[in-house]
Amino acid sequence: MSVRTGLALLALMALTDALAAQHSSPAIVEQPRAFGYVIGDVIMQRVLLTNSRGDFKPTAMPPVQRVNIWLERRASRIEKTSDGRHWLVVDYQLINAPPALTTVQLPAWAIVDQAHGERIEIPSAPISVAPLISHASSADQLRPDREPSIIDTAPARARLWLWSIALGVTLAAWLAWLQWRNWRDSHNQPFARALHHLRHIDETAPEAWQAVHRAFDQTAGRVLQTETLPTLFERAPHLQPQRAEIERFFAQSNERFFGAGSPGNLLSVRALCRELRRIERRHEQ
Repeated sequence: MSVRTGLALLALMALTDALAAQHSSPAIVEQPRAFGYVIGDVIMQRVLLTNSRGDFKPTAMPPVQRVNIWLERRASRIEKTSDGRHWLVVDYQLINAPPALTTVQLPAWAIVDQAHGERIEIPSAPISVAPLISHASSADQLRPDREPSIIDTAPARARLWLWSIALGVTLAAWLAWLQWRNWRDSHNQPFARALHHLRHIDETAPEAWQAVHRAFDQTAGRVLQTETLPTLFERAPHLQPQRAEIERFFAQSNERFFGAGSPGNLLSVRALCRELRRIERRHEQ
């Protein structure tokens, strides 16, 4: 090659660079954050597609390829924001892990407008990549553990103690009321008093029959005989299920006290009074 030819090639290259510089414009780039990455992370870079005419359309998208030992470029895309601007979004994925904290470079690249030949130059960007396993040899290279906060449990224990006392007092009061109600019923309800009296005497004794008679009289509000029994069931209809046994009691009582004496097949006064007391208690609830 002659000297003249070499000088011509150099002049042509200088002219080409000058023309490229005239048709290139500074890029508006949103670079990713510069720290905090490990292997497998995806790093996003955004480039605003703009030129002097406002209609920049790239001739080709950045190719999907491995760009260096650390990074691989993935498929790019164009996104339109709410303000009507178009952004070219380029993702890189970290494919290697360094043995220690390392700064690597997102490569510089360029795109060209297909209509007017304008170039947008995207500069390189440094990012720091951390290893998966730290090989720190001394404890002072590690951050100290965070001290746990101490929770004061005294108020919670005091509230638990007070609520336990309140629960105990409530249960004791309820049990006391239940005992008092049973005691009151045993002394105020007719068949309760009769049953209490029958526990201490022979149920075939005249006093046992008289105690049951008094319970019937108090329930009906008047002295009862066989002829006036309907008054009892009008006043205490809840005794209707035992009507046959009650009529039998009055019939045997008349025969015993005003007839020929104790009849055969004498009914159990205690059993009758116990059943009537059960009905009486259920009716009171």
